Amino acid sequence: MSMLEKISIGVVMVIGCGIASAENIQTESARGAEVSARTITVYRSPTCGCCGQWIEHLKAHAFVVSDILTNDMDQVKERFGVSPELASCHTARLNGYFIEGHVPAKDIIRLLTEKPDVKGLTVPGMPRGTPGMEMGAVRDDFNVYAVGQEAVEVFNAYRK
Repeated sequence: MSMLEKISIGVVMVIGCGIASAENIQTESARGAEVSARTITVYRSPTCGCCGQWIEHLKAHAFVVSDILTNDMDQVKERFGVSPELASCHTARLNGYFIEGHVPAKDIIRLLTEKPDVKGLTVPGMPRGTPGMEMGAVRDDFNVYAVGQEAVEVFNAYRK
C-alpha cells in the first residue's frame, strides 16, 4: 500500500469518527430535550395514596417526576389557575401547562405533541378507572378537558 493510500484511509477513518460523534451528540441532545419535555412537577398532599399511583403511571410512560408534598393544595391550584369546579386531588406542571387530576399519560403526550393554546388539562374529581384510581373492572365514564383562556372543551372522552 502506498503512502498516499495510507493517508487517504486515515483521513476517511478520522472523518467517519467525526460524523459518528456528531450523530451521537445530536442523539444525546434530542434525548435531553425529550427528557426535559417530559419532566413534570407534581404537587400533592402527603396523605393522598392515589396521587402516588398516578405518579407511577407517569413514570411507566417515560415521564421524569419531581414529587412535591404540600399541605396547601388550594394555594397551588390558585397559583396555576385551576378553578374549584375543575379541581381534583393533585396538580402538576410541565412546559407551561397545568395537569389537574388523573389525566392519562397518553393525553399529556398528545398535549406536548400538538401544543394547543390552552392553560392545561384536567380530569375533575376522582373518577374510578382513571390512572391511579384503578379498581379492577370498575370504571366510570370520564372526560379529559382542555382549559383554554376563555373556554373549557373536551380533549378526550373515555367510555366503558
